[in-house]
Parts: sequence; C-alpha cells; structure tokens
Amino acid sequence: MIAALAAIAAAAAICMVALAFAIYAGLRDVIGPAWAAAATAGIVALIALVIALIVTAKAKPPKPAKGEPPSLTAKLIDLARERPVIAAGAATVAAAAAVTLALKNPKILTAIIAGLFAPPPPPRK
Repeated sequence: MIAALAAIAAAAAICMVALAFAIYAGLRDVIGPAWAAAATAGIVALIALVIALIVTAKAKPPKPAKGEPPSLTAKLIDLARERPVIAAGAATVAAAAAVTLALKNPKILTAIIAGLFAPPPPPRK
C-alpha cells in the first residue's frame, strides 16, 4: 500500500512538472520568458491550492481521548476548514521558510519536523 501511494505521488509530481513546462512553453513567446515563468508559478500554485482545499475538506482529525488536548494536526485541519485563505497563506509562508531553512541547515529542519509530529509528552501527575 505504501509503495502504491508513493508511486501515485511520484506520478502526480511528474504530471505537475510536465504541466508547468507546457504552460511555460505556451506562454513564453506570447508574454516573454520572465512573465511566462511568473504565470506558470501562479497557475501551478493555484492548482496546488485547489487540491489542498479538496484534501483538507475531506480530512477528519482523530478525536482526542478525554482530558487530552487536541494534536497539532487536528488544530491545523480545523484552521484550514474555518479559514482556508489564511491557512493557504500560512502554508505558503511556512513552505518558503522551510525551503530557506533547509538550504541553510538541513539538520534544523529535520529537528523541527520531528518535534512537530512527535506525540505530546504525558501529562504531569
């Protein structure tokens, strides 16, 4: 199952890259290379935003046990449902920050991701 999901994700990524090349090639002669690159980035970002909105609309966060605070994932899904434009902006800023951070020091990014998805510590007695 994991291999099938990975293959589907890889195929989707390849399709997005091929679509970006096709859009750029179609627009390059009409509006110039710089504007064609900007338009291509905007169109692909819009497609990714639509896909993200569809996925988050169908996602249901797991219900926490009694007395347990909601997880970060549950909070993010609730935010995306309540305010999709703010969630999309936050995701864009987070992605830009992650890329910048990964280019400077990939070890920091790995530690942050591990910390975000780690289970919460047990409550103190």
